[in-house]
Amino acid sequence: MVAKDDKVFKALADASRRELLDRLRKKNGQTLSELCEGHEMSRQAVTKHLVLLEEANLVVTAKRGREKLHYLNPVPINDIYMRWIGKFERKRVQALHNLKRALQEDDHD
Repeated sequence: MVAKDDKVFKALADASRRELLDRLRKKNGQTLSELCEGHEMSRQAVTKHLVLLEEANLVVTAKRGREKLHYLNPVPINDIYMRWIGKFERKRVQALHNLKRALQEDDHD
């Protein structure tokens, strides 16, 4: 369990990888070319990030013809959430989360 968690934490530690996960959350089943669009990273850099995300089981792939489609797998994040956040009172954590979002929205206005 710890080794799997370590891979997930390592994968989530990088902002570029989190951005790739966010893009898959918004539109699942993207090709490498689609995931490279709008990035300042090279195709090779995106590929390396995807490999780490796959090793952490945060991204799974499926072949469709010649294309390799990438899908978000939320299970490892949920497992960490249940292990680490589940021990705390959810209402307090949610209140803090809501407060943080409200403050961030005020900063953007």
